[in-house]
Formats: sequence, C-alpha cells, structure tokens
Amino acid sequence: MKSTATARWEGAAGKITAGSGLFTDAPYNAKGRFEGGVPGTTPEELIAGAHAACYSMALNVGLTRNGITPRSIETKAVVEVILGQTGANITESVLTCTVEAPGADAAKVRELAEGAKANCPVSKALAGIKIGLDLNVKV
Repeated sequence: MKSTATARWEGAAGKITAGSGLFTDAPYNAKGRFEGGVPGTTPEELIAGAHAACYSMALNVGLTRNGITPRSIETKAVVEVILGQTGANITESVLTCTVEAPGADAAKVRELAEGAKANCPVSKALAGIKIGLDLNVKV
C-alpha cells in the first residue's frame, strides 16, 4: 500500500492535497509554520496527525491481540519544530493518550502502550527524534 500527497509552492505559500481526496489545496506557509496565527496547516501538523493515528491503531492491535477490548483510545501528538542555526529541525513528538479498557490489567495496557510507541510505523520513521508518551489508563 502506498499513500500519496502533492504539494505545490508558489511565491510565499503552498498548497497540499491528499491523494485520497480527503483534503484538497490545504494552504501552508513559513509564517504559519514558525510563528502561527495564519490559517492553514504545517508539515508538523500533518506528521502529528499521522503519528497520533498510527499509534492509536497500533495500540488497538496490540490490546486486541492480548484479549483486551478497549472502549476507546484517544491520542494527541505534539510535534515540535525549532528554527536553529542550521535551519529547521523537528526535535520531538509527544503522544498524550487516554485508553479506556474496563476490566483490563492496567500494567498490561501500559506495557502494550510502550510497545506501540516503539513499534508503530510512524514512530519507526521518526526514530531520529525524541518520542514521548504521557499515558492515562482507565480500567
């Protein structure tokens, strides 16, 4: 399975379109990326969405394979970009996750959550940066 997106930059701004058609011509620019306050997305927001979705999916698979049926898994990812002397650098992605799994062993959920953090495909792709996890387990 291959996923695609197309970005086109003209002048001081660009537009990005998902190959699936889910979003078309979403605006992005450097001011929004480094200063905020401008409508549109950023590459880091797209990475954050991918990381949160991938982690939640991987955790669900791990829980299910271990006989735990979660009521819900909600994950937020915060991806940081810092503009430094050598240019822009993505330095970390912090996942904040709440798992509702009534009747589950909280220690097992935590173990599987750490495994998902290390092994979801987006975490693997982001191996060059710090990945944090703030986990809230409701059993």
